[in-house]
Order: sequence, then C-alpha cells, then structure tokens
Amino acid sequence: MKRLFDVVLGIPIAILAVPILAVVGLLVVVTSGWPAFIVQTRVGADERPIRVPKLRTMRVGVPVVAKAALRPEDARYTPLGPWLRRTSLDELPQIASVLRGDMSLVGPRPALPSQDDLLALRRRHGVIGLKPGLTGLAQIEGRESLTLPTKVRYEALYARRRSLWFDLVIVLKTGRAVFGGRGAY
Repeated sequence: MKRLFDVVLGIPIAILAVPILAVVGLLVVVTSGWPAFIVQTRVGADERPIRVPKLRTMRVGVPVVAKAALRPEDARYTPLGPWLRRTSLDELPQIASVLRGDMSLVGPRPALPSQDDLLALRRRHGVIGLKPGLTGLAQIEGRESLTLPTKVRYEALYARRRSLWFDLVIVLKTGRAVFGGRGAY
C-alpha cells in the first residue's frame, strides 16, 4: 500500500517538479557551470547502496560531505548552494528515486555511506530496514538543527507509528518546514 501511495502522490509531484528543476538547473549552470545535476551513492533500506540524483550545490571536485558539516558561507558551495540546501530544492530530483522504488516519499533521509555514527544509531534503533524518504518526521521536527540521536529517535518513532495517514500528515507538514527554512542550518 505504501508503494501505491508513493506512486500516486509521486507522479503529480514529479510533474510539478519538472519545470522547477528545469529553471533551477539552468540557474545552476549559469552561475557555476556544468553539470547542474549529480548522482550520489547513499545508503538505502537494509544498508543497500542506492544512487540518488541531486541538484549540484558544491563546486565541481569537492568531496561529498554531510550537510551538517557545512555552513552557508563555506567557499565550497556554488553561488546558489546555500539557498538550494536551505529550501531543500537540491533534494527534489530524488522524486525520480521514489518513482523508481529506491526511496519512499516518507522515511529517514538517505545517509551517506561515510556517516558511520548515523548508521550505527539507525541499526541500534531498528530504523536501518526502512526505505529512505524524500522527507520524514525528523525533517518536519527540526531538520539539520537536530542532534543525530534526536534525529534517529524521531525516525524510530516514525517506524513505530507509520501509516498512510501519518505519511500524508508528514508530506503536508514538509512544505511548511521547508518553505519556512526552519532547521536548515
């Protein structure tokens, strides 16, 4: 049923996302060159590697690091990078991963393979088996302002309470959290 939810909601989101991604992708190319989009390896359900697309927020050749390790003034960002990350527009291409079935609309955000501390906490709290999400309970409760243990506690709470209704509530609250920029840095 969750897969059907992801597809039924994901298709209209993808249709709305295409013109936004075209414009923002063009702005990325104009302000910082090619490519506008990148594909990163992340940790999926049961620690399987998945490939997720993103709008490029960092200069070409910069190593991939967790968002929490950066500040908006970091010189490694492209001119639009901090804004893209604050608004989470850099994550919007991941709707393709949702439609492909590698991700869900709601779940824990996909971790970088190098985030050993986060992955260990997810294992300990039984969250590692969940399919990663475009958004999640931790995103609407504070995003990057949360400590890792708090973030994983929210993910574990989501794992216990998950339902289609709860997913819908999280999707609706995501807009408020993202557009308000709350907890982005």
